Amino acid sequence: MKASHLTSVSRLKYPQFWLLAIGASFIAIHLTLTWKADNTSLLGMSFLFWAAISSLVWEKRHSLNLESGIFSSFFGLSIIALLLIKSISLTSLGGFLYLSPAIFAFGLAVLASGFKGLKQYRGELLVLSSISLPKVLPLSLIDISLFTAKFSTLILWYTGSEVARNGVIISLPSGSVEVYPACSGLELIFQMLSLSLLFLLMFPQNGKQKIIVPIIAATLGFIVNGVRVALMAILVAQGQMEAFKYWHEGDGSLIFSLIAVLFFGFFCWFLVEKTELRSKDATESSR
Repeated sequence: MKASHLTSVSRLKYPQFWLLAIGASFIAIHLTLTWKADNTSLLGMSFLFWAAISSLVWEKRHSLNLESGIFSSFFGLSIIALLLIKSISLTSLGGFLYLSPAIFAFGLAVLASGFKGLKQYRGELLVLSSISLPKVLPLSLIDISLFTAKFSTLILWYTGSEVARNGVIISLPSGSVEVYPACSGLELIFQMLSLSLLFLLMFPQNGKQKIIVPIIAATLGFIVNGVRVALMAILVAQGQMEAFKYWHEGDGSLIFSLIAVLFFGFFCWFLVEKTELRSKDATESSR
C-alpha cells in the first residue's frame, strides 16, 4: 500500500500526467455536451476526431518538447479555464460545440510546449479547426444553393422526371422544393474535407494525392447531398410529407452523411492499399 501511494504521488510530479488529465477531462465534457445537445452528426465526428488525434499525440509523446514559459503557461491555462467556465454556464450550446475543440487544443498546446512549440501540433490543430469552419466562415459569401439545385434538377431529369428549375426552386408537376443555404450540402462538404485532412494526417501521401484526396472528399459530399435533395423533391411531389421531414430533419439526413463517409472510406482504403503495394514492390526490386 505504501509503495502504491508513493507511485501515485510521483506521477503527480510529471507535467505529462496533468496534461493528460486536463485533455481527457475536456474531451469527456465536450462529448457529454454534444450528446445532450442531441447533435448526432457532430457527436460521431467529435468521437472519431478526438480518438484519432489523441492516438497521434500519444504515439509521438516521447519526441514532444514539453517546455513552456510562465507567460505561455498562464495564457494556456486561462484559455482552458475560460472554456470550462463557459461550458458550465452555457444556456445555448450552438456554435460552442464546434469552436471549443480547436480553442481548447490551442490552449493545451501552448500550456504544454509554449508558443514556439505549437509547430509540433500543427496537423492536429488544423484538423480540429476544420470542424469549426461551418460556424466561422461567412457562409453567405460561399452559398452553393444554386449549384445544388442545378445538380439535383439534372439528376431528376436523367431519371425521367418532368422537372423545371427557377433559381433555387426545383419544381415537379405536383410540388416543388426550395434549396436553402442550410440544405445546399455545404456542412457535409466541410465534414468530408475535415475527414480528408484527418486521413492525410494519419496516412501521409505524396504531393499529387494531397490535392486529390480533399477534392474527392468535397465532391462526394456535394454529390450525395444532391441526391438527397432530389429525393426530397420527389417526396414533396408525391405528398409524402412525413417521409420528407425524416430525410430533411430526422435521422434520414444522417444516413446520407454516413453514405458519403463510407464511399470516402473505400477511397482511402484503396489509396492505402495502393501505397503499401508500391512500397512492397519497391522493397522486392531493391533486393
